[in-house]
Amino acid sequence: MNGTELAVMHKAQVHNWPDYIGWSVGLLIVVAVVYWLMRQGWNWRRTLQSDLPELPAVPSEIGTPILESSGRYHGSTTAGNWLDRVVAHGLGSRSLAELTLTERGLLARRPGAEDLWLPVEDLTGARTDSGIAGKVVPSGLLVVGWQLAGTALDSGFRLDRPDEHAAWVTAVAQLATRTTKTEGVTP
Repeated sequence: MNGTELAVMHKAQVHNWPDYIGWSVGLLIVVAVVYWLMRQGWNWRRTLQSDLPELPAVPSEIGTPILESSGRYHGSTTAGNWLDRVVAHGLGSRSLAELTLTERGLLARRPGAEDLWLPVEDLTGARTDSGIAGKVVPSGLLVVGWQLAGTALDSGFRLDRPDEHAAWVTAVAQLATRTTKTEGVTP
């Protein structure tokens, strides 16, 4: 074989379009099947959590703001299990969030998703953590604990200014403690 014949053979091997197209179509099919399986898992999880009651409605008057911040809502999980995402009632949808803490509760306004109202009597506390719902944030998350009809949940927020997390933890803890003390008193 001379140099020209080798170059032609080499060119034929490099530009084997049927193989490229076949592998590309095969890869697209694999991606589509994986996406479909993920969607089925999400729907299955929603079905399993269908016994959760509706979220509390946002009242017309939420009270005087104690703290306000903006950030991102990362999702909710069952309390103590940061990988058990709750997807019922839109709690699994990540979104931007405008947080307002008042003496009546915590309001998370979520554009593109249902607003989240956590009445003060349902708040159980707050903490900083590095992850929730499969999302790990090295600089930390604000995780707010609350009850939904007897089911303990954690909701994770990443504030635009992470240095505010400590103030939120303290304020939510004070509200939750004050509510617990007043509920324990019988007239």
